Amino acid sequence: MSVEFRQRTPGEYAQILWKRKWLIILPTIAIAVAVAWVVWRLPNVYESTTLLIVKPSNMSKEVVPTLSDVDLSLRINNIGQVVVSRSSLEPLIYKYDLYQPERASKEPMELIIERMRKDISVEVDKSRNDITNAFKISYRERDPRKTQLVTGELADKYVSAQIDAATNSASANKQFIEQQLKQKKDELDEVDRQRLQYMTEHVGSLPNSETSLIGQLAGLREQQKALIADIGRMRDNRTALGKQLNELQQQSEIDKDESVEFRTDIKASPAYGQLVQRKVALEAAIQNMLTTLKPANPDVKAAQAELDATKRAMDEMVASEEAKNERIRKRIEQRPDLRIGGLKSDIQRIDGEITRQQQILDQSSGQIEELQQRINGVPASTVALEALNRDYQTKKGEYDDLLKKKASIDLSAEANVTAQGESLQVIDPANLPAQPVAPKRLLLMALGLAVGACIGLLFAALFEVPRLLTIQTTADAVHYTGLPVLISVPELLTPQEARWRPQRRMLLLFAGIVATVVSIPALALALKITGLLSRLAG
Repeated sequence: MSVEFRQRTPGEYAQILWKRKWLIILPTIAIAVAVAWVVWRLPNVYESTTLLIVKPSNMSKEVVPTLSDVDLSLRINNIGQVVVSRSSLEPLIYKYDLYQPERASKEPMELIIERMRKDISVEVDKSRNDITNAFKISYRERDPRKTQLVTGELADKYVSAQIDAATNSASANKQFIEQQLKQKKDELDEVDRQRLQYMTEHVGSLPNSETSLIGQLAGLREQQKALIADIGRMRDNRTALGKQLNELQQQSEIDKDESVEFRTDIKASPAYGQLVQRKVALEAAIQNMLTTLKPANPDVKAAQAELDATKRAMDEMVASEEAKNERIRKRIEQRPDLRIGGLKSDIQRIDGEITRQQQILDQSSGQIEELQQRINGVPASTVALEALNRDYQTKKGEYDDLLKKKASIDLSAEANVTAQGESLQVIDPANLPAQPVAPKRLLLMALGLAVGACIGLLFAALFEVPRLLTIQTTADAVHYTGLPVLISVPELLTPQEARWRPQRRMLLLFAGIVATVVSIPALALALKITGLLSRLAG
């Protein structure tokens, strides 16, 4: 079964520390002395400070708008980014021969510039109640005179950068507002063109023409009613004339038929009857001759020829009579009836008038439909024109606002040129520092002493912690076994061991002292190479 760890008493821990006192003291001394040695040799760091304020504009706010605190802070931050850029700091490093040890050790310029950025601080100044919108620029360096000169030049860079930023901002704003003005002017012209084009394309359905269109529609409807009435009357008249024409045509047909019935029939004439009798007699004679004679007989042929001549004469008489009757029929049919002709002429005239009136009616209906469409399109035209007008007024308002902004930006740019606008001004020039602000030697030495003590305690723990997990005393035996201790036997040493143990302790102490003395320069060299204390001092 497992037994929990036995907690030691403070007295036992004190005994353990006393037992390992040299293991704690010697590392503490080595580290503390090495740190003190390096700290004491660190160069002094001086800090110079200058105070700048934001000088308010000398012109009215209505003429040149004042920047808000947020805009001003953003502008100062942007200026700060420009001032601490490489292009700004690298010339200062070479001009004032800054960071000589670092440049002598071939440290990259990027790291040197980054270190210089850390040595520069910009913060809002709240120490004076009589000044608002003020900020301090501080710079730390090993040479007090260089520190003062660099701080002053940084302040000058802030002032110059602020003027350049204000000028560039005004120029950029002016260019931007001019582009916006051109764009809005093009949009305004486009809306005006669309409005004019819409009015040209819908000139017949504009809102102001609605009354005129309604009047034209009423007149066309009246005309349409009159045309419909005239067409109806003419159709009734044509129907009556058509009925009369039909009756006259029927009467004319009856009259023609009656005229045809009085034609002569040639077959009933005496001449035709004689020819018929002659034909019958010849046919009977031929039949009698054929009973005794052959067809080739001259008498038979002569009788047959006479019979053929009689038939031809009969046919000619019939054809002549029929031709005569046909001429009479045609003459009767072609004989004009003046009443029918007059009625047809009247009907034709009425049909022409009906066609003409119908065309006028169709045109009138088309005009009515067109007017109705135009009248129906008036609301849509009104809405469309109102939308275009609203769009035009909106664009014009935006254009007018941009014109006002352009005038304000022009005044602001002129104010920046003449130094009448908001600007930065140095009120406390960079001071020449008399006392160093770093390193804090006592604080760093105390820190080295604390670090050395912690490392000594760590060495002692490395030796003693494993022993705490084993049975070392009678109390450990009782705790971990749960049995009473009846007797304890002290450590028995031979005379030689008794003499050697103190000598061994003295040798170990001497070796520790020698190691401590030797480690002090090594630790100091390591701290110097790493630059850890230099960074902490900064």
